[in-house]
Amino acid sequence: MVSFLLWLLLLVFCWPIALIALVLYPIVWVLLLPFRLLGIVVSGVFEFLKALIMLPARILRGPSAA
Repeated sequence: MVSFLLWLLLLVFCWPIALIALVLYPIVWVLLLPFRLLGIVVSGVFEFLKALIMLPARILRGPSAA
């Protein structure tokens, strides 16, 4: 909501820049999408490695008293 209000303020004070931002936002979002997906994949790989390294300790600890 705040970003929309800031865009409206920009539209009032400098409408050409606001319209350019409105047009370029989806293009920039699409260009940055592969980096976002890469971040998700790298995070998943690190979580998998953490689980793999912690597996012997979890097995030796035994069942939890839940």
